Amino acid sequence: MRHLLTLPALALAACTQPAGRSPEPHARTGALELIQEVEVHRPGGLAEPMLVESPSGAIFVSGYNRQFPVLWKSTDLGATWRSVDVGTSTNGAVGNSDVSLAAAPDGTIYFAVMTYNSAAHEGVQIAVGVSRDLGASWHWETVSRARYDDRPWIAVAPNGTAHLIWNDGTGVLHSTSRDHGMTWTPPVHIHDRGGSSHMVIGPSGQIAVRIAPGARSGFVCDTTTDLVALSTDDGATWRKVKAPGTGRTPGCADDGEIPRWVDPLAFDRTGTLYALWTDSSGVVLGRAGRDPSRWTTWRLVRRTASEPIAFYPYLAARGNGELAATWMLMTPDTLHWRAANIVVRGDGSAPDVKLSAPIPLEAFWAGKPIPGGEYLATAILRDGSIGVVTPLLNPTKRRGGFVWRRFR
Repeated sequence: MRHLLTLPALALAACTQPAGRSPEPHARTGALELIQEVEVHRPGGLAEPMLVESPSGAIFVSGYNRQFPVLWKSTDLGATWRSVDVGTSTNGAVGNSDVSLAAAPDGTIYFAVMTYNSAAHEGVQIAVGVSRDLGASWHWETVSRARYDDRPWIAVAPNGTAHLIWNDGTGVLHSTSRDHGMTWTPPVHIHDRGGSSHMVIGPSGQIAVRIAPGARSGFVCDTTTDLVALSTDDGATWRKVKAPGTGRTPGCADDGEIPRWVDPLAFDRTGTLYALWTDSSGVVLGRAGRDPSRWTTWRLVRRTASEPIAFYPYLAARGNGELAATWMLMTPDTLHWRAANIVVRGDGSAPDVKLSAPIPLEAFWAGKPIPGGEYLATAILRDGSIGVVTPLLNPTKRRGGFVWRRFR
């Protein structure tokens, strides 16, 4: 978690830099069609929501509400939602901050939640809830109870092993469970610096962890740490390569630069690894080659006088080179965001990109626009549509919860 109620003192004027030599994609603005929009209300709102679709097609959404773990479920592609009883603190259901959701191939749902001490401004615990019956019952385990615990991510390999990462100011830690979350291995460092920016697992069990400068709830900024850690042996060993898009400012301090926190990764079904990031000249997609230290990059959206500064991206993949992305837009009065469908072909040509129109983000604090999180979670669903969940935080109008949208 980092403080989400303010953004760095970022000027809304144009910010430009050389665009690089990547070929321009075939962007078709406005071609991504919004087909569903559903508001789910909850007093107090829901910050930084996360979603996952189970193999059965049930969709789960969570986020943090500064009180206790909360979860919703839909079995009709988001048309209706119901609250899920995940248990209480007496059986270990504890957490009030960052969340992560994952679905195993056998349908097991994993729900990682961080506990944040707002008085001390530090994380203090990482707990994981597991359901093997689509949310009807839950088993909870506390994986870490350490000062400065921050930003957990959970994902499940094809062999059923659950992988959990987080950071605590001493680097990025990793723990696994091979028994559906009943027990977890003692945490081991993947890297001794940086923050747990993101984690994904590929179709052959390969793990990619994005380690970025920001850590310990934003109070540590390891400016020299910007890498991708890769494992092909269930996390026993790691190879570390330079991250794409380096050369950007760290973005983790309120220094007037474009904010960064989650630098998302995604594997498609062929095992190709992708990365998405923003800089002062636009939105950039990277694809790793057979040598993961070499990346091909394309600028998806170029920063212009009429195109606002983009920040806080998110990325998902499902098919062969088929990606979905979101990012926020630095617009005055009310922040906006875009969704994108991206198709990357194997011939090296520029991707095809379909963009949504800019959409207002209804998130405010004391009348001022806030991002309400460091990403807008998205997924390519089984029916081929793109699902996006955004925070709904508008205390002035007494509106809180989340908004579910689908695009095609």
